[in-house]
Amino acid sequence: MKVVALAGGVGGAKLADGLYEVVSTGDLTVVVNTGDDFDLFGLRICPDADTVVYTLAGIANPATGWGIAGDSWQTLDMLGLYGEDTWFRLGDRDFATHLSRTARLTSGERLTTVMDSMSQALGVHAHVLPMCDEPVPTRVRTPEGELAFQDYFVRRQQHDTVTGIRFEGMESARVTPEVATAIAQADVIVLCPSNPLVSIGPILAVPGLRDALLASGAVRVGISPLVGGRALKGPADRMLRDLGHDVSSFGIAKLYAGLLHGFVLDEADAADCARIEELGMRARLTGTVMRTGADRARLAEETLAFARGLRE
Repeated sequence: MKVVALAGGVGGAKLADGLYEVVSTGDLTVVVNTGDDFDLFGLRICPDADTVVYTLAGIANPATGWGIAGDSWQTLDMLGLYGEDTWFRLGDRDFATHLSRTARLTSGERLTTVMDSMSQALGVHAHVLPMCDEPVPTRVRTPEGELAFQDYFVRRQQHDTVTGIRFEGMESARVTPEVATAIAQADVIVLCPSNPLVSIGPILAVPGLRDALLASGAVRVGISPLVGGRALKGPADRMLRDLGHDVSSFGIAKLYAGLLHGFVLDEADAADCARIEELGMRARLTGTVMRTGADRARLAEETLAFARGLRE
């Protein structure tokens, strides 16, 4: 069974890791958000892509969900001595990733090719693909002006009220042949429990990608990133509230209405099931909190079983 997962952030990486455990080798493709990508110290940083790759490679920092376990900070500390602003934490081994990627992109390689090669070098047997090769940075509008996503998310610690979101340059982006092929060949497509506005939203905004999903013969299911109306990590609940959306699993499902056949939500949100099914998709209750590797694999297996049942 070929599976495509759309992912961003730590929650997306965890579910991708669960799928990696239960899907046959080579049959999993993870399409990753690149709206978070930015340049720092002259290097191209791809936070969501690296989080997914490090997680699947088994080297992600378990305490944070991002970065590399056991990494050191000597390069960043030295940069600080030189007066550089070190607000974005990059470990020494992490720097190697950004150095190699930047050099290869500068030489003319596509981001898709670079990511595939680097994930293979780390022993990852899934296909990890950027949503597109073109830079499409997420911009967050606030009462104090527009912010680059990482300024909002990391530097300012998500304290700003969000009044709008845009994906700069998205009109020039294109679905890559690799992403198009994976979607066309998929049996199941999973929207991971990621922020629907700034993790899954940019992926779905790539011109032609939503149409490719709708044209696919795959069963399409999503997983809510909220439990009891709250995000386990990150600002999804606050962003939804700021932008006038229903802050609930129903609100998440409503954003995906017309796209999904089924929606998985936590048992704490059982009251949302009836309204979700009124949107034209089946609802499935289970435990969606992924504290351990076993939790990730269980949720992945239950999600795929749900999708198989929808196909039948």
